[in-house]
Amino acid sequence: MLTVAAVSAGFTRDLDACFAQVESLVAEARERGAGLLALPEAAMGGYLSTLGSHGDVADPTRPSRSQPPALRLDGPEVARLRAIAGDLVLCVGLCELAPDEPGPGGEGARYNTAVCLTGDAVLGAYRKVHQPLGEHLSYAAGSGFGAFETPVGRIGMQICYDKAFPEAARALALDGAQLVVSLSAWPASRTGAAPVLADDRWTHRFDLLDRARALDNQLFWVASNQAGTFGSLRYVGSAKVVDPGGAVLAHTGTGPGTAVATIDLDGGLAAARGGMYHLRDRRPDAYGSALAAVPGPLPEPVWERAGAGRA
Repeated sequence: MLTVAAVSAGFTRDLDACFAQVESLVAEARERGAGLLALPEAAMGGYLSTLGSHGDVADPTRPSRSQPPALRLDGPEVARLRAIAGDLVLCVGLCELAPDEPGPGGEGARYNTAVCLTGDAVLGAYRKVHQPLGEHLSYAAGSGFGAFETPVGRIGMQICYDKAFPEAARALALDGAQLVVSLSAWPASRTGAAPVLADDRWTHRFDLLDRARALDNQLFWVASNQAGTFGSLRYVGSAKVVDPGGAVLAHTGTGPGTAVATIDLDGGLAAARGGMYHLRDRRPDAYGSALAAVPGPLPEPVWERAGAGRA
């Protein structure tokens, strides 16, 4: 049996405050018997302060968006995270600095990255592939998905908007992932926002996608998220643990908290896949061409032409 925990919490640019918060959350998870803890996207230094083209630094008439601190995976901050994690498997989001790749200002490329680590090693790292609403202005994009071995099982990671793309989770499932950790900084709608955050359409989508991706691939799904507000963004919280049948085992609600559930990783997968096994029953010969590049240009959304950014 494995106890897993997913965090809903807010993080800012203050790295010292972030480390203190991580230490507290790790201690709480350890007290509750967790073997794996998922922190949100951009937990180290916070996410972007705004989304949409109005943060385009190439336009001098528009304000620059606030940037998170860029950290090297072989740097002291990740080493400090490893020391905090100890024997716990910790998944955490950060802005990765890749000094050997070209980037703005000559300092190297920046990636929106999820890192999985213990006190012994960095077990895996994933760079966000799907970039929403001008995120490319701050980060380079990743190029693929892959699962990796950890002390608690074979897992895969993805970040936020990735969950809207079934192919992303399917790629991890086909690579043998038993559990997917989905780290997010998923905000509420900025147009027609609901007075109650739990009723917001983007809260509903966040929850629906988590459950659908678990059920699509008949695997466990651990979803963390930012909570509260940062810059112009208001986050939906809603960290959760989902089983391979799409049932929510633990949920934080829209505020800060930690969702904790004890799962039978091997037994749960065997039970879910014992009859209709989605990965086995796929028919790539029937829909392979449909998944190729869409011919012709896609229509440009009206809100993109207006340069407003809509969510």
